[in-house]
Amino acid sequence: MDYSIDHNRLSRFGSIEFLAKQVVEGFITGLHKSPFHGFSVEFAEHRLYNPGESIKYIDWKLYGRTDKMFVKRFEEETNLRCQLVIDQSSSMYFPNRKIPSFTEPNKLIFSIYAAASLLELMRRQRDAVGLSLFDKTLVAHTRARSTMVHAKLIYSMLEKLMPPDGGMQKRQTSAAEAIHQVAERTHQRSLVVIFSDMMDNASQADELFAALRHLRYNKHEVVLFHVLEKNTEEQLEFENRPHRFVDMESGMVVKLNPALIKEQYQIKTSSAKKDLMMRCGQYQIDYVEADINLGYQQVLLSYLLKRSKLL
Repeated sequence: MDYSIDHNRLSRFGSIEFLAKQVVEGFITGLHKSPFHGFSVEFAEHRLYNPGESIKYIDWKLYGRTDKMFVKRFEEETNLRCQLVIDQSSSMYFPNRKIPSFTEPNKLIFSIYAAASLLELMRRQRDAVGLSLFDKTLVAHTRARSTMVHAKLIYSMLEKLMPPDGGMQKRQTSAAEAIHQVAERTHQRSLVVIFSDMMDNASQADELFAALRHLRYNKHEVVLFHVLEKNTEEQLEFENRPHRFVDMESGMVVKLNPALIKEQYQIKTSSAKKDLMMRCGQYQIDYVEADINLGYQQVLLSYLLKRSKLL
C-alpha cells in the first residue's frame, strides 16, 4: 500500500501567522524580530551620534531638547528558522491499527500531519524549516531551509514513517540524548517544535529535563506537543475484563484486569504530566496537550489562536 501525505488534508489556518515570541536570527526580511539593529522597520532605542556618521538618522527633536546628538536605532524584522522534531519510537505507532488514517490516526500519523501543516504555514511566511527524527538517538537531522526542494525532502522523510509496521520494530526512546543533539546542531535562536508522547524511561526524567533546558540555554524557543491517546494511555479506559498489554518498545507482556489498577494508574500518570508541565513552565517552554482524539487541526488551531493573543 502506498503511504503518502494527503496535501488536501493539511490545514491552512487562514490568515493566522506563527510569530516568534523572542528575537530570531534570520537571513532574509520576514515577520520576526531580529537581535541585529539596522535602519528598517520599528524604533528600538537611541544611541549617541559618532562623528563622521551619516546625519540621516539623527533625532533632531531630541537634539533640540538636550543639545546632544542621538541616532535612532531600529529593530529589523527577519525570518524564522523552525526545527520540527518528531519522536519515531515504536510507542508513537499506538493505537496499533492495521491501516491508520487521517480520521483514525495513531500518534505518529497525528504528529506527521501536524508537522506538515506547520511546514506549509512556515513556507507561506517565507520561513526556513528543518526536520529532526529520533528514537534512541537522533536518527535524521536536516538544517532549516526555505526552498521548495527542501520542503519536498521533508515530506519524503515524513512519508517514510507512515507505514504501521514501524510499530513492530521495537524502537525504544531516549529523548534526552536526541534533544541534546538537536540543541547543538540547530542554529541559535530557532523555534524548536517537538512532537512526542514523552514515554521515556521514568528513571531518566532528570536527564530529559536537562535536555529541554539545554534547548533554552542555546536561546531556542521551544514548543512541546505532548501527543497521547488520552482515553487509554492516561485514563486507562478499557472493558472490565482481563487484557494482554504489550509494550511496543520492548515487547514485554503484562496480563491483568485494568479495572484493578485504574485508580493508581491515573494518579501516577497525572503526577507525571503535572511534573512535565511544571518543568516546562520553569523553562519557559510552551506545553501543548495533544490528544489525538481531538484531531490535529483542532489542537493546532487552538494553540495558534491562543499564541496569537499572547503576542
